[in-house]
Amino acid sequence: MGAQQITILDRETGEPVADVAVFNAQRSTSAISDASGQVPISGFGMRERIFFRHIGYQPLNLTRRAIENQGNRVYLEVQAEQLQEVVMSVSKWQQQKREVPQKIETIGAADVAFGNPQTAADLLQQSGKIFVQKSQYGGGSPMIRGFATNRVLLAVDGVRMNNAIFRGGNLQNVLSIDPFAVRKTEVLFGPGSVIYGSDAIGGVMNFYTRDALLSPGDSLMVAGSLEYRTATASGEHTAHGRVNLGFENWGMLTSLTYNHFGDLRMGSHGPDSYLRRRYVVTEGGTDRLEDNPNPLRQVPSGYDQVSLMQKFRYKPARQWDFNLGVHFSETSDYARYDRLIRPDSDGDGLRSAEWYYGPQKWFMGNIRMAHTGGNKFYEGMKLSAAYQFFEESRNDRDFGEDILYSTRERVGAYSLNLDFETRKVGDLRLYYGAEYIGNSVRSDGSETNVQSGVRDGGASRYPDGSSWQTVAAYVNGSYRFKPNLTLLAGMRYSHVWIDAEFDPTYYDFPFEDANLDNGALTGSLGISWFPGRNTQVTLNGSTGFRAPNIDDIGKIFDSEPGSVVVPNPDLEPEYAYNAELGVRQNIRDRLVVKGSVYYTYLVDALVRRDFTFNGERTIPYNGEPSNVQAIQNAAKAYVYGVELGFDASLAEHWSLLGNYTITEGVEEEEDGSESPARHAAPDFADLHLVYSKYPLKASFFLNYNGEVPFEDLAFSERSKTFIYASDAGGNPFSPAWYTLNFRSSYTFPGDYRLTLAVENLTDQRYRPYSSGIAAAGINVIAGLSMRF
Repeated sequence: MGAQQITILDRETGEPVADVAVFNAQRSTSAISDASGQVPISGFGMRERIFFRHIGYQPLNLTRRAIENQGNRVYLEVQAEQLQEVVMSVSKWQQQKREVPQKIETIGAADVAFGNPQTAADLLQQSGKIFVQKSQYGGGSPMIRGFATNRVLLAVDGVRMNNAIFRGGNLQNVLSIDPFAVRKTEVLFGPGSVIYGSDAIGGVMNFYTRDALLSPGDSLMVAGSLEYRTATASGEHTAHGRVNLGFENWGMLTSLTYNHFGDLRMGSHGPDSYLRRRYVVTEGGTDRLEDNPNPLRQVPSGYDQVSLMQKFRYKPARQWDFNLGVHFSETSDYARYDRLIRPDSDGDGLRSAEWYYGPQKWFMGNIRMAHTGGNKFYEGMKLSAAYQFFEESRNDRDFGEDILYSTRERVGAYSLNLDFETRKVGDLRLYYGAEYIGNSVRSDGSETNVQSGVRDGGASRYPDGSSWQTVAAYVNGSYRFKPNLTLLAGMRYSHVWIDAEFDPTYYDFPFEDANLDNGALTGSLGISWFPGRNTQVTLNGSTGFRAPNIDDIGKIFDSEPGSVVVPNPDLEPEYAYNAELGVRQNIRDRLVVKGSVYYTYLVDALVRRDFTFNGERTIPYNGEPSNVQAIQNAAKAYVYGVELGFDASLAEHWSLLGNYTITEGVEEEEDGSESPARHAAPDFADLHLVYSKYPLKASFFLNYNGEVPFEDLAFSERSKTFIYASDAGGNPFSPAWYTLNFRSSYTFPGDYRLTLAVENLTDQRYRPYSSGIAAAGINVIAGLSMRF
């Protein structure tokens, strides 16, 4: 007799495919694949033809004997996008995308494999729907609907990464996520506070990593891949390997990636002000400016990174599923490039001799337990407990000075989530749960004399030993009024506590501690309506909030040249009110047109503004008189925009895809004056001509960013003249740019895959808005993978 079970996999990614209908010609025998892609076939005859059908994949039929000859694996090929796609980020449970009123974009495993992104930030940017800012090569700060950093939320396997020191300035924490370990990414646009609590104002980016696969029978299943990638613009060398060992009831997956990136080369055609003409060299304790023999080379910008993921899975019965995931990522030191190109006060030299981040470390251990088919109170239950550890440091020294100032931060983050899905009662289904999150912050500072090597204590960035905690409960419901009309509504109450004590050793604080105790009630209400079979209209209203964190109330740092941010313990949460309308039209299964408009109003906005410290508007910081600023509830803001997209099938194997995003944002001060919002990205778009016929896939595409003129630059950006080009009046602005690009992949027999891409074919020199480092010039990327 043959094997009792088979595994159904995506041909491009090797990931399991759930909910595949498996049946014979008479439909007298049928089955559905489970979440592991497994399905029993013992009821089918050895020579009987078996049919496989899934809304997202091309139809397939094989005999049972042919399947056994393939090692009891069936590979399906993706077909055009359908409205039946399943998403999880709205309720933490699988829901049909067609029933969700909020905009959600899914970046599937096939998209990741074809895009072959360098980092998780590039993975998001390649979607064409998210703008990414980079202060340095080891950077990547996503912007969604005019919000960024601590107003958008990152999650890995449902566990929030945002911690108590996520700042309002640009963040690079998304780089800790290894794109080779990602199975799919769901991006929720607009407030997601009902499910995710604080910070989820602009949107949520949920990265789902690969899970361990189980064997379809009682014998050991071994699967995995080896991959290598190189790129010319930075001299990149990346190696990745993963192996899965699976038995019938348990399995394990090991994934390891090493990245080496050299200094990044910018393009040849663009503003001369972006060129790196000189840089600092330190020899024998003496700093000197040295001419760069190749001004296109951005010195220094390279770094190394290692990423490890270990998964264990145990499934003792069909109703129970246990998963343990361990993630670790660490970078080398890497330069903050935008600070290294700042001119000195005379404009003839450079202000900093050194400015670099120490190793960025991230560890997460996550235990998940799932139970299905429970009792009268629930149909599904998930319990998740996670611990995360974050470490980062900052090190800077001015040109010609002896003192290197350093701060180091370590955050321990604990979380516990309990989520339930009820049985469907008529047309109503409820989702509810509770959450606890606790963060502890350790922070220290030092001053090192680079001449003598003597190290002394120094002021820390944050109050050492501070804590941030929250507890919350939520309920979310889906009700189908009619087959073509679904209502989704939810609410959540969150309570947040902060406890921080300030050390007066280095600063004479006018307060001893900060103890914040805040609550927030948020909600959402939306409908998904199909007035016709091929037309979908969504309407959604939601609220979001962000509670102050340790970064808001307690940090001390130089925010911009000549300014220092000081603590402010008198803060309240900020709230967002959002409305959006979406339309989607399928025209004869040849053209899908999508569009959405939204408006978000932010009150009690936490913004950086001028402040006084002990009655003084200027204080010394790192030996330099600096203007005093602090985070304050000092503004309102409104952001609105339009998001457009289309997918067109031109011929059997040809398609045309495009996206266009317009975002406008304004901050309103207490005195009624207005200024442009800092994180409102310029207009951006992409257009892809795609050919896809297995084993070949190729895409020729255009990326475009619009101009941000001086009058539309946020006031905080106008002082950063060193990262912008100059207009005819000598004012800083961000020029428009475009790139032409090519990407391809070919799968050879034996599951060998070659990818080849050429980015920025015309070698443009450009800096995305607010970025401190110029993007890559012409860049040839090659990758080779072997799957077994």
